[in-house]
Amino acid sequence: MKAIIKPGYLSGSLQVPASKSIMQRACAAALLHSGTTTIRNPGFSDDEMAALNVIQQLGATIISKTEVEIIVHSKGIIPITNSIHCGESGLAARLFIPLAALSNQTVEVTGIGSLLQRPMHEFIKTLPQLGVQIQHQNECLPILIKGPLVAQNIVVDGNMSSQFLSGLLFAFAFAAKGKITIKAEGLKSKPYIDLTLQMLQLFGKEISHNNYETFYINPTIIQNKDEVELFIEADWSSAAFWIVGATMNGDVSLGNLNINSLQADKSILSAIETATRKIDFSLAQTKQQQLFSFDFDATDCPDLFPILSVLAASANGISTIKGLHRLVHKESNRQHSITEMLQKLGVVYEIIEDSLMITGKDTFEGATIFSYNDHRIVMAAAIAALKSNAPITILGAEAVSKSYPDFFKHLASLGIECDLSS
Repeated sequence: MKAIIKPGYLSGSLQVPASKSIMQRACAAALLHSGTTTIRNPGFSDDEMAALNVIQQLGATIISKTEVEIIVHSKGIIPITNSIHCGESGLAARLFIPLAALSNQTVEVTGIGSLLQRPMHEFIKTLPQLGVQIQHQNECLPILIKGPLVAQNIVVDGNMSSQFLSGLLFAFAFAAKGKITIKAEGLKSKPYIDLTLQMLQLFGKEISHNNYETFYINPTIIQNKDEVELFIEADWSSAAFWIVGATMNGDVSLGNLNINSLQADKSILSAIETATRKIDFSLAQTKQQQLFSFDFDATDCPDLFPILSVLAASANGISTIKGLHRLVHKESNRQHSITEMLQKLGVVYEIIEDSLMITGKDTFEGATIFSYNDHRIVMAAAIAALKSNAPITILGAEAVSKSYPDFFKHLASLGIECDLSS
């Protein structure tokens, strides 16, 4: 799909969609939980639908599915197929590989697109230590696994992604027979681990940790619940695009956001406060502000990098965003896709070690931008169009369905002209 976005001023209000990071974790917990789980305010992006499909392939039953709630019943891991498909979701793959390994059935785990190039080396290394047989090529999907996984003390590398640890924490929380520890070395994206622990707590699974270095699973303090009800809070990753867009050129109010959220991308507020040199930021009304250069470390929130780059490109001066090493294994190589986008917008940038330095400008050049099938590049480019001197054309704009299917609908509802064509 091709999207042509005309320059304009964001104006209006909208409800931010549900967090796909939390929704996918809710699906994993609902699968492992013996009983009924009611998920309110669910999300229906491609990644979330992939997680819902996987839990059914692993034995869960969807009793009811509406726009406002999904009811899941499960008796634990009972695969009904020898293959599970994770779509293009890295989180789904890394959550459900160790969960599928809880079964003694041989299961193939596969996916599509860029997921087939995203490394699964940490599971290749750790799962055999837990009694799991595993077959693979080049440490990527598709892989074959055969359990059952036996929870025991283990050391994992958290340097590339916290998702490997999240998957093991879910598996261990429901399968451990005694006290178990997981040691995590060089853990990145700690807020995502907080989301995992928060979800497990909702299901009665208490896991403690020592400074995110050692995690303690103790089955004796676990509370068994027959029925669990939970609400999926709004997605700060999605909200970040509207927050930056309104700060650049708009007046928008956002609903459904939890200001006390544990989501990593809530840190967009810190970046905005630094860039506007104000601390009275209000979600109830985000208005156009004068923007100043800023320094920001995105190591623990790499999904913000594309929209932070647009924010920096709108700010007066040279801004620095740290954490480039976290961008390689995403839907695209985001170091390349972001810098290509900036170049086409006429923005001057420089890469120094692990940081991207961006020189801001008043108006962007109209351009044609290739999405590289990356949803966050599509949305960042669309927000950049607000301050361009001509329309911005985005090729491969359908990638937004991965996390935010209604993005262009919402963009139009805020007064921006969008011409979409196949």
